[in-house]
Amino acid sequence: QVQLVESGGGLVQAGGSLRLSCAASGRTLSSYAMGWFRQAPGKEREFVAAISWNGGRTPYADSVKGRFTISRDNAKNTVYLQMNSLKPEDTAVYDCAADGTGWGTRVAQTYDYWGQGTQVTVSS
Repeated sequence: QVQLVESGGGLVQAGGSLRLSCAASGRTLSSYAMGWFRQAPGKEREFVAAISWNGGRTPYADSVKGRFTISRDNAKNTVYLQMNSLKPEDTAVYDCAADGTGWGTRVAQTYDYWGQGTQVTVSS
């Protein structure tokens, strides 16, 4: 039913920017929190950012705070991750997810729907 499709990944030089998009289809997710997670080779999946259903809560991982911004456009059923000042350590597969609690939790198990991921590679 619900499909989440990420786009916007790619290869970028350190210090550059990318904007990831995650578009949902199958149902409206305006009451869901949306989150971004990432997984680098040989590392565990980690929380990046989330946004509550009304946009009022936007927790970030300490490693990306001040550089990344999460936002959503419920009219488009889409969530975004603006990534600035990218570092090689940001290289990972980025995956968006929808959380039916609406809380914007950092816990991956809370999320109900997941996208397929998009690769972000940052070169030095």
